[in-house]
Amino acid sequence: MRLQVLRKESLSPHMIRIVAGGEGLRDFSPNEFTDAYVKVIFKVPGVEYPEPFDLQRIRAELPREHAPRQRTYTVRSYDEAAGELVIDFVVHGDEGLAGPWAMRAEPGDELLFGGPGGGYAPRADAGWHLLVGDEAALPAIAAALEAMPAGVPAHVFLLVADAGEEQPLVTKADAQITWLHRADGGDLTAAVKALPWREGEVQAFVHGEAGFVRELRRYLLDERAVSRGSLSLSGYWREGKNDEAWREEKAAERARESA
Repeated sequence: MRLQVLRKESLSPHMIRIVAGGEGLRDFSPNEFTDAYVKVIFKVPGVEYPEPFDLQRIRAELPREHAPRQRTYTVRSYDEAAGELVIDFVVHGDEGLAGPWAMRAEPGDELLFGGPGGGYAPRADAGWHLLVGDEAALPAIAAALEAMPAGVPAHVFLLVADAGEEQPLVTKADAQITWLHRADGGDLTAAVKALPWREGEVQAFVHGEAGFVRELRRYLLDERAVSRGSLSLSGYWREGKNDEAWREEKAAERARESA
């Protein structure tokens, strides 16, 4: 899908909201997931791409180094009536690919993406909810909180750089929201393990940096005996690796596990 940037908003010192729309949004089909994600596509500067833009044709006809780069982002919200789709981008200056693009984006700029996919939404029949993540997971956690029914218990742990990165979160759930700060040595794994465990079936969403996701996976499965069907776990990124290197590492891990 090919959209245009309508406007952008600064949510915090390191998060920018891009609101996009245009004729291409008519082809967007929302799904039922609160972690609905799209693959945002970035063209390699200086490369001439065939029109209409077709990834399969590009991969077949152009050298590998000319293939557009892709980054995965959560759909923060979609408003069909207003003709707007919202994506929040974490920005660290000129570091990375998508963040610098969002920082420099202007109304009228092109936004290419494919999707959406997804796999999680809070269940109405869960006894309580556990949501754990960092900045990369914040949009999906915010969307999940907005979708929860009134009064359902929820414990939320979010790790951000410092107090300036905290955002207001809206929910009808009975949510206890804990913000942790890297500047103060915040530790998501330790915070979750210190949580007094509630009775009833938990539905857990743990997404973000691969290190803490792996630690909490072991804790929830082995020590708390949470059923796999009640867990949504995803390492969005790995400390010290760019997206391409992290995807290659994940593919190698999956190959070893299946061997």
